[in-house]
Amino acid sequence: MARRALIVGAGIGGLSAAIALRQAGWEVRIFERSPSLRELGFGLGLAPNAMAALGRLGVGETVRARGCEPASGEMRRMDGTVLKRAAIPRGILGGPFVIAMRTALYGALLDAVGIDAVTVGSEATGFTQRGGRVTLDLANGSAEGDLLVGADGVRSVIRRQLHPAEPPARPCRVVSVRGAVEGAVSHLGGVDGLYYLGPGVESAHIRASATGIYWFCAVAAELVPEVSRLPADTSTGDAAARAVLAHMAPKFDDTFGAITSATTDFRYDGVLVDRDPLPRWGDGVVTLIGDAAHPMLPHTGQGAAQAIVDAVTLGGMLGGNADVEPTLRAFEAERIPKTAALVRQGRRTARFMRIRNPVACYLREAAIRAAPLKTVMKLYVRVNRRAGTSVGL
Repeated sequence: MARRALIVGAGIGGLSAAIALRQAGWEVRIFERSPSLRELGFGLGLAPNAMAALGRLGVGETVRARGCEPASGEMRRMDGTVLKRAAIPRGILGGPFVIAMRTALYGALLDAVGIDAVTVGSEATGFTQRGGRVTLDLANGSAEGDLLVGADGVRSVIRRQLHPAEPPARPCRVVSVRGAVEGAVSHLGGVDGLYYLGPGVESAHIRASATGIYWFCAVAAELVPEVSRLPADTSTGDAAARAVLAHMAPKFDDTFGAITSATTDFRYDGVLVDRDPLPRWGDGVVTLIGDAAHPMLPHTGQGAAQAIVDAVTLGGMLGGNADVEPTLRAFEAERIPKTAALVRQGRRTARFMRIRNPVACYLREAAIRAAPLKTVMKLYVRVNRRAGTSVGL
């Protein structure tokens, strides 16, 4: 009889873990607190390590076909002054780099898992362990298994029970708004992506499909103090997003205004947060993956990617008759140093983005102008390699 894995959370990490564990011979059950299956958010970057992991899961080519591989980009000041324009040779990172809508990735993963494996409207409240087995407590019942994977995000219930003394998530003093729009690709002016950088501000607008653009605008919280006090998970979210855009759009060029004003589907993220790395993630036959294990700032470009890599690594190590508890600790030992490095990198990049001092901004801009594309890409390759795993990703 196949061993059973219980997975809390039907997001990108949870679905990826279900596929990987099923490939390793496990029976899987996923529990999702939302009453319906949906992926929040708009777009994401999938670096070569993420695409390699998706290939292991059997959905890499599907996602690649639904997304966009950027071939050119432009860096601008907020007023539209071009700092750098460059072609991006395909394969320069050692593999495909794909920008995709989250719904495209989510749909491919859900198709591979099968909707029958997911129980919606089923909120996890805790767990107990006994004799190498685990019981997951749910608001509407319980489930038993041989493994419990917490893939339930930054506010993970599973993490909170494992680490009850942990402080709250750490705010990084950056407010973010994201959006997606169809039919506005012509506003990109012949490139696949635009990146704006200003005092305490960054924004990117990039093709994520044949006709769609994903964009975000991140602003130092002190530039929008009234808005930054509003949480992201209330009914004020739409009004907050509009307030950020109304405040910032006049400071940008016409392209920013044309794309954001054409957008009707956007989201206010509130103040972005991460958490200090943990020395261990799990206990017994329980572990964590993705944002439940290592929430990191989006400045790494690796948040979703690391959840997928976690899942593939976990499945690869739990194949055959692997003893669950020691294998989970080995999995954590493999992944913790890599993800901790990315958490720290995200903080450094956020500080770089938040620079407002005029002299520091000038020096930052000069460095961007001077750095050859090849040098920047080599740095990204090194980061990508550090973010991979010993199982070949």
